[in-house]
Amino acid sequence: MPDYKAPIRDIHFVLYDLLGAEEHYQRIGAEEASRDLVEAIITEGSRFAESILAPLHRVGDEEGCKFNNGVVTTPPGFKEAYAQYVAGGWPSLAGDPEYGGQGLPGSLSVAINELVSTANWAWEMYPGLSQGAKLTLAAYGTEAQKQIYLSKLTSGEWTGTMCLTESHCGTDLGLLKTRAQPDANGGYRIDGTKIFISAGEHDMAENIVHIVLARLPDAPAGTKGISLFVVPKLNADTLASNNVNCGSIEQKMGIHGNATCVLNFDGATGYLIGPPNEGLRCMFTFMNFARLGTALQGMAAAEQSYQGALAYARERTAMRALSGPKNPQQSADPIIFHPDVRRMLLTQRAIAEGGRALIYFCAMQGDILDSGNPTEEEKKEAEALMSVLTPVAKAFLTETGFEAANLGMQVFGGHGYIAEWGMEQIVRDTRISMLYEGTTGIQALDLLGRKILGDRGTMLRFWTRVIHRFCRDNKNRKMGEFIRPLRRYYREWASFTNKIGIKAILNPEEVGAASVDYLMYAGYVTLAYFWAAIADASYRALEEGTEEKAYYEGKIKTARFYYKRLLPKANSHRELMLSGAKTLMDLKIEEF
Repeated sequence: MPDYKAPIRDIHFVLYDLLGAEEHYQRIGAEEASRDLVEAIITEGSRFAESILAPLHRVGDEEGCKFNNGVVTTPPGFKEAYAQYVAGGWPSLAGDPEYGGQGLPGSLSVAINELVSTANWAWEMYPGLSQGAKLTLAAYGTEAQKQIYLSKLTSGEWTGTMCLTESHCGTDLGLLKTRAQPDANGGYRIDGTKIFISAGEHDMAENIVHIVLARLPDAPAGTKGISLFVVPKLNADTLASNNVNCGSIEQKMGIHGNATCVLNFDGATGYLIGPPNEGLRCMFTFMNFARLGTALQGMAAAEQSYQGALAYARERTAMRALSGPKNPQQSADPIIFHPDVRRMLLTQRAIAEGGRALIYFCAMQGDILDSGNPTEEEKKEAEALMSVLTPVAKAFLTETGFEAANLGMQVFGGHGYIAEWGMEQIVRDTRISMLYEGTTGIQALDLLGRKILGDRGTMLRFWTRVIHRFCRDNKNRKMGEFIRPLRRYYREWASFTNKIGIKAILNPEEVGAASVDYLMYAGYVTLAYFWAAIADASYRALEEGTEEKAYYEGKIKTARFYYKRLLPKANSHRELMLSGAKTLMDLKIEEF
């Protein structure tokens, strides 16, 4: 299993060199998040991830969760690690102080989530889902619900889940059948079965708080008739059973350490969150958080696999370098001297480091939305950026993160296919990221159909305006190799978006036919912006004088690799999306 070493230096680079975290936290009124405090928290989070969670990564895969008569037992060490996590105050980091939180910015919590996720994704899902439950209750819960549930979730005493999917409906939630019948006590009796519920049952916490979608008796059909409920596994006051039972756990390709459950609600008591029949709108608070969390899984997979592949490539010897022996005292050279191995390693690095920049940028937009300090215009921009970038981050980073995980296994050759090296586990664990929280196809439809064409390009213009300002204001002559292609790509993006919109007026199938390639194009150009910004920040550091010359020069060289080797992939996606729906839809059903 690859040893995990927290990329502390790169996290500091993204926060401070690239995104100006000090100024950001001042602007949103989070002065307590000083650089000294933030760096101390990241250092301690790194220690926990490296020493406690990383050793359990393989244990979780090999041992998995056990199911016995409705009871789920997590892999050895998981429960104890969670107890340490709670004792360290990690669940309360970004929580509201009124309910026991520390009141620090959400973006700092995302940095800790990266460390925990990369060390052990299956374990991270238990507290990770709790964060989404907290956000939902904070946004839409009553004061009584917050006092009962939010405080327990903030302390980590209880964990949370999201319960959407049913056997007959996943993406199409308008088909869900779970019912909510009002009772005499002001609550509701919840009846139905939910599937694919991550962390739905376990032995790590005293209670589990389920955020559940269900229908009221008089609800209209479809998505307009869905309401949202908080349904605890155990009644909050007595901790007696609330008729929520785990029917089984799934046997899966990966993330064996996380229990994926079938949950039966048999007259369980639930309480309405938010207005009746507006549950799907309210649940999007949870879903959008989960989608950014899943984007982080893709980035984490690239980082984890890169670390393992890099260590192996430095040590493994095979053949001579094409330019002559690099290690004459041995019969072969380390494989890191071979161009194709460099290609694979640099691809992994570019996705991991570029993805980190994108996710942290999104997290800071979340800070702006959560703060009372920014202006309405600033909040409007932040909301638009989050709307556009959330599906891009989720889909693009999971697709490329999975690619990076496969490349890491490829660096190992045949050894990568053998379990003891741990590289194949990363591939198996990461594959789910392209499926749950909305598949790549669903994210693509959301981006192109709902966010961009449905908004007549307004949200997109907020993002391309950020890129435009960067290109316009960048006066560093050394940056020309990045600015010129970046300007060409973002202008082209706007142009062909209009073309697709016009074609879609005549044939709605054009949106579905173009959407995935459109999203991948958006992803490559978005990461191009961040790699240009990384290069710019690195040039500035070098010009100011630094003892870390090699570090910053490495950033610039990786940016060049991205622009020359990865960004051109956007061109093929452009050609594919503009080819139209005809070749996809002409084949008759009976001709398949």
